[in-house]
Amino acid sequence: MDEEAIPILHVKDAAVAVAWYGRLGFAQLWEHRFEPGLPAFVEVARGRVRLFFSEHEGDARPDTLVYLRVRDVDAIADEFGALAKDAPWAREIELRDPDGDRLRVGTPTE
Repeated sequence: MDEEAIPILHVKDAAVAVAWYGRLGFAQLWEHRFEPGLPAFVEVARGRVRLFFSEHEGDARPDTLVYLRVRDVDAIADEFGALAKDAPWAREIELRDPDGDRLRVGTPTE
């Protein structure tokens, strides 16, 4: 097993979050609810990158910032209609998900 850190993002609607993050290349791995109708806890992955989404109150704070390193930020910029900018360390865009969390997405410069 590889050790890892997995950010937990609070979401109002896990299905909406899964669909939005799907545009970033993430796919849902599983969903857990203690009973039907109770809040969802979901894992999504893009390759080895994983995120948890929680509908449970108190699991995470709004306005979180997650940095996502990708091979082709320009493809993601095109998908979201964003303009990539060059920084000394990477070519980047910044997005906000449906719950207001920020994602800085970048491709490292060579």
